[in-house]
Amino acid sequence: MESLEGGGGGSAARGPEGQPAPEARVHFRVARFIMEAGVKLGMRSIPIATACTIYHKFFCETNLDAYDPYLIAMSSIYLAGKVEEQHLRTRDIINVSNRYFNPSGEPLELDSRFWELRDSIVQCELLMLRVLRFQVSFQHPHKYLLHYLVSLKNWLNRHSWQRTPVAVTAWALLRDSYHGGLCLRFQAQHIAVAVLYLALQVYGVEVPAEVEAEKPWWQVFSDDLTKPIIDNIVSDLIQIYTMDTEIP
Repeated sequence: MESLEGGGGGSAARGPEGQPAPEARVHFRVARFIMEAGVKLGMRSIPIATACTIYHKFFCETNLDAYDPYLIAMSSIYLAGKVEEQHLRTRDIINVSNRYFNPSGEPLELDSRFWELRDSIVQCELLMLRVLRFQVSFQHPHKYLLHYLVSLKNWLNRHSWQRTPVAVTAWALLRDSYHGGLCLRFQAQHIAVAVLYLALQVYGVEVPAEVEAEKPWWQVFSDDLTKPIIDNIVSDLIQIYTMDTEIP
């Protein structure tokens, strides 16, 4: 059975008439901010994933109304840089965030407003560490997906692999999964297999000899994985992409 952690950073909850719940909309937007700011800060994929996970996990423990989600996001980026040993300066985080919200604006001056924001990020980091009980290291699906892609490439017909962007699509699906709380609800190995499964489905690529095999290819990668778990992960991913079309 998959572990389930409820709260604001959880699944892309749906409200009345199938619309995304207000909290889910907020978390989607803020996760998008973390990803875009992370890219501009030159963060690698793992630190960005850690920042998103810290953010979602914090709001599993707290109420969205109690904290400014974008301040939590900025502190998540700062903390993730330390956790993943890609240290970032608070000044750079502030400037990138300021440019994100004010694309045509000037960089913040080193005045009282700047120092207040810097102190808020640092104090917020300490708050987050306490709320999360200093449990801010995570096992991400990235290393598993890399391993699975190499194995699958060796199984598949070379022509099939080269003419379909399965690997690129799987990596994109994994990145986009961090807009929601999949990283908290499912095991890393299961997410890695599920995004690969969906990428293969999208392009209609079949794994050779799957019909004759004793068990499906995805269970070879993860013994405790079941089809319902894959379906749940895929369903959550589809909700994320549905929300992407509904949120400006």
